[in-house]
Amino acid sequence: MRFGINVPNFGEYANPRSLVQLAIETERAGWDGFFVWDHIVIGNGIPVADPWVLLAAVAQATERVAIGPMVTPVPRRRPWVLARQAATVDHLSDGRLILGVGTGFPADVEFGTFNEPTSDRERAERLDEGLAIIQGIWSGEPFAYQGAHFQVRQTSFAPRPLRPIPIWVAGMWPNRAPFRRAARYNGAYPIADDFHRLSVAEISEIAAYLDRFRTGSGPYDIVIGGHRPSGRQISEYEAAGVTWCMVGPAEGEPLGKFTELVARGPS
Repeated sequence: MRFGINVPNFGEYANPRSLVQLAIETERAGWDGFFVWDHIVIGNGIPVADPWVLLAAVAQATERVAIGPMVTPVPRRRPWVLARQAATVDHLSDGRLILGVGTGFPADVEFGTFNEPTSDRERAERLDEGLAIIQGIWSGEPFAYQGAHFQVRQTSFAPRPLRPIPIWVAGMWPNRAPFRRAARYNGAYPIADDFHRLSVAEISEIAAYLDRFRTGSGPYDIVIGGHRPSGRQISEYEAAGVTWCMVGPAEGEPLGKFTELVARGPS
């Protein structure tokens, strides 16, 4: 199992210099990844930083850790712009980017504030179309797309990513649809619909469900979030299929206190 740090991009964690320093400490302490949330608005007057600007700075300041948004809401982004941003950060990081994606949460704030579509169905459609466009653009080959929500006239984008960028799809369990989608990509980030820490038994059920719909035979990641499991729990989660554990600050935890946890390393 690999262990990553996953931090908000708002509040005290919106300070770009502080986040870059935290990423440096993450790498120094032996963690395997550094990831940032992607929110556009939290509440009136609460600072929010752009995740892609943060990731570009982190890419330059680190050498080893995997990096990426965890997760970016594709339905509120122009997929061709997102594809360009991701490819650029992939090059800056020498191929360390992982793209975490989802429909976005909470919809009433992330979308409704700007009069964008909030329905689950339309956001799911936009996610599927957006991912198809992103992968088409990344191919570097002539590409065109005609969907219900997005259209692309034939074009070719360069440069390609340095290697195929893994795509992890987040979803609220036990809603099954996001995991049928996740099975088509490189990983799944299951989150309980009531936000409890998913048990080993639940992860085993999710892994079995993913296996029913997977078509590829390559490596596949299952990611859990929350507090780091320890001892026997690690072996149990690994046996259930977990490959990554994301550790983040508790609600309201000051950056300084969380930095102390990061400095202790994943072991």
